[in-house]
Amino acid sequence: MMIVAGQRAWAQDSVPAPEQTAPPAPAPTPAPAAEPAPPPFSYDILTETMRERALHEPEPVPPLEGFLADLGYDDYRRINFLAERARWAAPGSLFRAQAYHMGWLFKEPVRIFEVADGTAQEIVFSTDDFEYRHELGERVPQHFNLPGVAGFRLHYALNRADVLDELVSFVGASYFRALGRGNIYGLSARGLAINTGLPGGEEFPRFTAFYLERPAEGAKQVVVNAALESPSVTGAYRFVITPGADTVMEVTARLFFRAEVAQLGVAPLTSMFLYAANNRESFVDYRPEVHDSDGLMITRPNGEVLWRALNNPPRLSVSVLSENAIRDFGLYQRDRAFDSYQDAEAHYERRPSLAVEPLGDWGAGSVRLVEIPSDLEVNDNIVAFWAPDAAVRAGEMREFRYRLHWGALAPDPNAELAWVADTRAGHGGVSGVEAEPGTRKFVVDFEGGVLGQLPADAEVSAVVNVTGGEAVTTTLSKIDGTRIWRLVADVRGRPGSVTELVAHIAGYDRKLTEIWLYQWVQE
Repeated sequence: MMIVAGQRAWAQDSVPAPEQTAPPAPAPTPAPAAEPAPPPFSYDILTETMRERALHEPEPVPPLEGFLADLGYDDYRRINFLAERARWAAPGSLFRAQAYHMGWLFKEPVRIFEVADGTAQEIVFSTDDFEYRHELGERVPQHFNLPGVAGFRLHYALNRADVLDELVSFVGASYFRALGRGNIYGLSARGLAINTGLPGGEEFPRFTAFYLERPAEGAKQVVVNAALESPSVTGAYRFVITPGADTVMEVTARLFFRAEVAQLGVAPLTSMFLYAANNRESFVDYRPEVHDSDGLMITRPNGEVLWRALNNPPRLSVSVLSENAIRDFGLYQRDRAFDSYQDAEAHYERRPSLAVEPLGDWGAGSVRLVEIPSDLEVNDNIVAFWAPDAAVRAGEMREFRYRLHWGALAPDPNAELAWVADTRAGHGGVSGVEAEPGTRKFVVDFEGGVLGQLPADAEVSAVVNVTGGEAVTTTLSKIDGTRIWRLVADVRGRPGSVTELVAHIAGYDRKLTEIWLYQWVQE
């Protein structure tokens, strides 16, 4: 073996090695492709994006596919966002963000972005973020990235430091709603209303994307930006949200019009009024009242207050309240007594009021109230918004700034003006005898203010104006042991007509109450 080995070694040493070519160098391993840097974001950048988008037709929305297309009402009720998957759950963060699932009524994807350090990164939600209860879980693919969501909600310790309550919710077209301390959800706001209540039908703009600015550690305010789009308009919105006893949103809306708009509705509010003491005879129900709001309130710059009691009319009704300028307007739930509703589940006495406070000069316009007939409390049949007098033309840009105040918004007990505490109505004529045909009795209670402190024999009087009818009798008296003055008016109208009523109490050379308004629509 040694000889063989030696011979092999000799051979290697004695025979010239053939010329060799160096093996090719291995190809360098490509470096991982760097993820593109997230694009810069600011509200001004969003504004320019929506300005550019208004120059083009809206992009078509692809139809839902797969299990998303098959989700029905019962399926949707079995889907719940997993609280442990909430975004912004880092230590020191006071807010949490959760998403609403697509499907059922929500067929158009909404994209959600997080804004941090001046850039926007899309938040991708998957089936891992949701619980699918019962047999639905067997139909849903695991780890599936959703093409978008229906909207989102934010949670915050609004009522207790140890409980993260739902604070605000954006879902469906441009609808959103919020809560003040002690409230439960009731009425909603919208980004914009177009042609509401007009014969040609309404157009519903929708928020297509949201840009949530990540709150700093310990921040008690959160900022939401949104892109709005419809066939007639695009918009860039900014919401600065401050939770509290009254949750306040400061809103900026920059709108770019693709087409002429017959009626623009700015800061629209949507609520429900089924019945109360003014129309209860039409409903057989153990509950005395059913409504999310009971009145539209407008405050003039001089401090005068208009209170338009809501109604559920027999046919569509539109009221136009022209004002050169307003301090605020809103839909209010003024009656806060459980006994007025007797609903231990819905708790209508806890529904929020919502006031719109314009910022800057909105120009000439009017507050419009649309009341839609309804026989079910699930229908939102009340809409209120501000409409500019100036026509809206294609190619225009308009900006509106305002604050939204969500909360109980109770009357100021130290206010000088007495407020409308209740509106009742029934058959006209003397009680206990046959009703007088063609008449209706209206009973309005004014409470508080300077008037509430006056004695029953004070020199005050009711000022009542009726359009489209006449006041047959009016009486005014103070209810013993209270701060309430009661106005009773029997009014005669005509079948098929609309009768407008306006009333207040005056004395000592001034108005002592809010101005009460009502629209009596006869079949």
